Amino acid sequence: MDRRRFLDAGLGAGLLALTGGARADQATYRRFHAALAHDPSLAVYAGVAGSQAGAARLSGRLPADLQGSFYRNGPGRFELGGERHHHWFDGDGYAQCWRIRDGKVHHHGRFVETRRFLDESDAGRFLYPSFGTHVARRGFRDNDTLNAANTNLLPFDGRLYALWEGGSATELDPDTLATMGAKTWREDLRAMPFSAHPKLDPQGGMWNFGALPGSGRIAVYQIGAGGQVLRTGVVEAPQQAMVHDFAVSAKHLVFLLPPYDLRPGASLSFAERHKWAGDGPAARPLRVVVVAKDTLAVRQVFELSPAMVFHFGNAWEDGACTRFDAVLHQGDAIGELGGLMAGERPAGPHGRSEAVQICLDYASGQARVSRLFGASEFPRVAPQVVGSRHRRLVLLGNEDEAVLSSVNLVDTDTGKVDSYRFGAGWQVEEHVLVPRRHARSETDGYLVGVAQDLRKEVTVMTVFDAGRVSAGPLALARLPYRTPHCFHGNFLLA
Repeated sequence: MDRRRFLDAGLGAGLLALTGGARADQATYRRFHAALAHDPSLAVYAGVAGSQAGAARLSGRLPADLQGSFYRNGPGRFELGGERHHHWFDGDGYAQCWRIRDGKVHHHGRFVETRRFLDESDAGRFLYPSFGTHVARRGFRDNDTLNAANTNLLPFDGRLYALWEGGSATELDPDTLATMGAKTWREDLRAMPFSAHPKLDPQGGMWNFGALPGSGRIAVYQIGAGGQVLRTGVVEAPQQAMVHDFAVSAKHLVFLLPPYDLRPGASLSFAERHKWAGDGPAARPLRVVVVAKDTLAVRQVFELSPAMVFHFGNAWEDGACTRFDAVLHQGDAIGELGGLMAGERPAGPHGRSEAVQICLDYASGQARVSRLFGASEFPRVAPQVVGSRHRRLVLLGNEDEAVLSSVNLVDTDTGKVDSYRFGAGWQVEEHVLVPRRHARSETDGYLVGVAQDLRKEVTVMTVFDAGRVSAGPLALARLPYRTPHCFHGNFLLA
């Protein structure tokens, strides 16, 4: 699609038309701090005041060939001027780097200085709408006025990008994490939504998308290995609400459209506009939209039982079918996360999620679902197999806990699971597979992640042998302080 037609497709509005009026207030602030006084483990959602830096204390032994930077990102500021955001997804981005060098680990964290962060810091209070909280104290110009840059941290083409799904990527200095500004891939793409889950092609380049809730369309981008825009397109996706992630195979892009309606009205935040439409006699299915990479046109649409999805594992072609992994949540998973900001942990285990592999049979038009693992989230695969056949899937599990507390490597062929459970008093963040150079298999390398030691109120980087996860960590790098709980990140080998 040429640049002019891309602009004329009516995509530039992004989230601007979807912000509402559920205001930040002091009641949420008071409720959270009352809960925190009785449950210190909630401190992982308290946020931080400024930059952090320190050397980690090591136990165990770091592998000599594990050298590089583990970049992480997540929300780090939830409170300002005595008010508190209503949703976990609202906090300002806090970029982190765990740098591994010569058997030592050093940590550095600092806020992504977006336009929103700087304006609100100067004002001493919230000014702009966010995902789950609306504030209308100052007008905004485009999506990047609202950009929280709080979801992922992506090293690409020698650069580093903090990602948020509603606006531009934000470029950071890979060494200092200093903010360099919003990234414009091409002038007509300025401030366009650029999702936090691009898929890097092992041969170079990346695919990404921009969700445009309420428009019935999804923007698609193909970026070359040198950062140049190769192709853009528009996918028709009627009744599309929140789309957070997608999967990429050798031939296709796969999107899941959960059954939500977007309610009108200026009194609701973007999150509150999502009305679950997956129950009752008029329940809508979870739709699978498959886009052909060669034409960027919809090839086929499949239907599954109603469910919400945040994250995918991987996709690959299996003869005349496409297979992909996803974590499916039963019911309105968006609304269920809101209580964290008021200090309300889920009443019980997150037993309503399940990791599955889905087979799309183009000839029959049927989608078959196979269970891979129970209650879980944050699926990842080895970077060298993205878009091709894979046999290992990383998942965090929560078993009978109210928080994610185990790391699991699932054999997608046999169902066998290699697991390590951290146990009570730990909250585990996303773990990623880091292959050795010239790795001969998906487990020829390390599994690296972060875990929060809730009892000691410190954060720990973990390193496992990817071939023997159940043997426990090879090394733990413990900080003398607690960092904000991150969502996503990536490892860059030195």
